[in-house]
Parts: sequence; C-alpha cells; structure tokens
Amino acid sequence: MRIAALSRAGGVSPASIKYYVREGLLPPGTRTHQNQVEYNDDHVNRLRLIRALLDIGGLSVEAARSLLAVLDTGTLTARESLGMVLYALGERRSSVGESEKETAAADVEALLARRGWRIDERSPARSTLVDACAALRLLGHEDLVAAMDDYADISESIAAIDIGLILAEPALDRITETAIVGNLLGDTLLSALRRLAQEHLSSGLLPEDGPTGAGQVS
Repeated sequence: MRIAALSRAGGVSPASIKYYVREGLLPPGTRTHQNQVEYNDDHVNRLRLIRALLDIGGLSVEAARSLLAVLDTGTLTARESLGMVLYALGERRSSVGESEKETAAADVEALLARRGWRIDERSPARSTLVDACAALRLLGHEDLVAAMDDYADISESIAAIDIGLILAEPALDRITETAIVGNLLGDTLLSALRRLAQEHLSSGLLPEDGPTGAGQVS
C-alpha cells in the first residue's frame, strides 16, 4: 500500500508517518520507484502500536523508541524481554519527600523482605516506590504506606495474570509486544477500573450529607 492508504488505515497523517520513520519508531517502507514507497500490514500494526504508546500511554518519543527497540531485538528470551521492557519504562523521579527518603527506603526494604520478592537494587519501580512512600510520609499519609501489603497482595495477583498472558503468546515478538502493551496500557486500564470501583463502592459506603470522620463508615 502507498502512504495515503497507510495513513487511512493507521488514522494518522502522512506527515506523521514520515516523522515516525525519521525518529526510528516506524520501519521505512520499500522503495519501488524514485518517488514511491510501499508499506504493508506490518506497518499498519506498528503504526497502531505507536499511537497507543504516544496517545494513550502518554510516552515521549524517546521512551517509545526505547520500548520499540526492545520489540525489534528478536534475540532475547521471554524473561529477558520482559525485564528490558520493565526497565525501559523508566521511573518517575520526585523531589517531594526527600527528607523522608531513608525511612521510605526502609519501608520498601521491609516490604520486599516480608514478601520474599527478589528485586534488583537498580529496579526503576523500586526507586519509584521509595519516592512514593517518601512523599506519602511527608504529606502525613502513613496509612497508605501501612496498606502496602494489601496493595501488594492484589498486585501479585495482577502480575500473575500478566505473566499468564505473556506465556500464552506463541512468538517472541508477540511476547514482547504483550509485555509493552500490558505494562503501559494495562496501567491505564487498571487505573480506570480502580476509579470506577471507587465510584461504585462510594455510593454505598460514603454518606451524602457531609464529611465522614474516623470510624463513621460502616
């Protein structure tokens, strides 16, 4: 197909397609004549993935390029592929709660020890969790930090579903794409489900006639 057909199939402009090619997100098409380039269904699928990463996942072009490079490697084991995806997702760094960093790091260490989770010290998610705990402590929300084990229980169940979906894929490229989509867009899906569940449960648990104090919710 020509670039106009690819544009219609992928829902982006020809200018965007050329930009994605220049940035290394989309493989170039096959040049058939001096001014003609042909694309195929693989380009359509990659274009849809790029849009999902950028538009829904909110990734920068650089971050998307890193993830897609993992997808294109094609020589890794399933575990190596998942590991590269998790680390390519990076970490959210925050200066909020710097004064609580040491205590927060101890919170996370204790959690990992209790659960027997084998996590590399360089893990971006580990650093993100420390930052989150530090910010929560600074803001006076130690109750959320104390609830980490409850959240970890649920997270382990979710991770088991994630790994099951990855293992169900027959080919490495699909394994890697599932790891990317599952972690990035899956986070968006889980956040939406969490908010929907809160909206649903709040109708029965939270009163409508004023603020609720400690111990008033039954």
